[in-house]
Amino acid sequence: MDTFKVARFVDNKDGAVIDTKTGLIWQKDTAPDTYEWQDALSYCKSFTLAGHNDWRLPNINELQSLVDYTRCSPSINTSLFPNTVSSYYWSSTTYAGRPNYAWYVNFLGGLVSYSYKSRNGYVRAVRGGH
Repeated sequence: MDTFKVARFVDNKDGAVIDTKTGLIWQKDTAPDTYEWQDALSYCKSFTLAGHNDWRLPNINELQSLVDYTRCSPSINTSLFPNTVSSYYWSSTTYAGRPNYAWYVNFLGGLVSYSYKSRNGYVRAVRGGH
C-alpha cells in the first residue's frame, strides 16, 4: 500500500477527493465524455458536485500533482481515482506563444506535453487550493 498517497489524498465520500498537501478538491471520476479544450473549460465551469459549483479545469502543475510515477497505465492512485483512463487529460494552461495549443497530462505513464486545443481529451475538474 502506498501510504504517502493514502495519507495525502482522502476520499470525501461525496464524489470528491481532497489533496491534503495542496488543499485542492478533485472530481473523483473522469468526466463522462472527451472534450475539445474549450469544451473542457465549459464542462468544469458548469459542473456541480458535492454541493459546490465553483469547479474549474486544473492548471498543468495542479494536474501533474495527481501523477503517481510508481504506477503505470494509469499512473494515478486507482483506489481513489478508480476510472482514470490511461490517456491524456486537459489542463487549463495554454502553451506559451502558441495560443492554439494547451498542456495535458497523459496518465498512461505521467507524460506532460501539449497538443492542439481542437483535439479531444479527458477531463477531471478541481476546486480550491492553498
